[in-house]
Amino acid sequence: MMNAPRFVLASASPARRQLLHSVGIAPVVQPSDYDESQAQQLEAEELVEFLALGKAKTVVRQLQEPALVLGCDSVLQLDGQIYGKPEGAAVAVARWQQMRGRVGRLYTGHALFNLAQQAQVCCQVTEVYFADISDSQIEAYVSTQEPLHCAGSFALDGYGGLFIDKIVGCHSNVIGLSLPLLRQMLAEFGYDVTDFWHR
Repeated sequence: MMNAPRFVLASASPARRQLLHSVGIAPVVQPSDYDESQAQQLEAEELVEFLALGKAKTVVRQLQEPALVLGCDSVLQLDGQIYGKPEGAAVAVARWQQMRGRVGRLYTGHALFNLAQQAQVCCQVTEVYFADISDSQIEAYVSTQEPLHCAGSFALDGYGGLFIDKIVGCHSNVIGLSLPLLRQMLAEFGYDVTDFWHR
């Protein structure tokens, strides 16, 4: 068993933090102020990898001492369109009217820096089957405000879980980061994920 270094999450996402806590990892949370407008005209996979790397690299530069740093970014792709967080309630309603009864692909980019500031960048993709819900259910869901804070206008681990019929692929990826992929990325850097359990 190695003496695990500090694990820094370069994200303000409560869902990502909670996912890590649920598997015994207590990250230092240091949100990135990375300017996401730098990413233009990229395919979904390239986009989330580019943004995850940008977020992680920004935090790596701000740290006073070396640490493992994880940056993530998620988008939903439907009919070739890429969706991040909706710009407001009306947009979230319109998106749900488009998504209901359909299948989208949720992309999450992961960028992990080690103590030597070497980076691994990976993407995980999960298929999301949206329930064919009514206009009144969409209005009620958007009124909870939950969809306004989520890529794709839904949270699988919240009210939105009621309106997802099926997930094909990594479940945690849809919530914000792929736990199996994180385990593999840590192993590539020579760590066992159990080294990070807070005992």
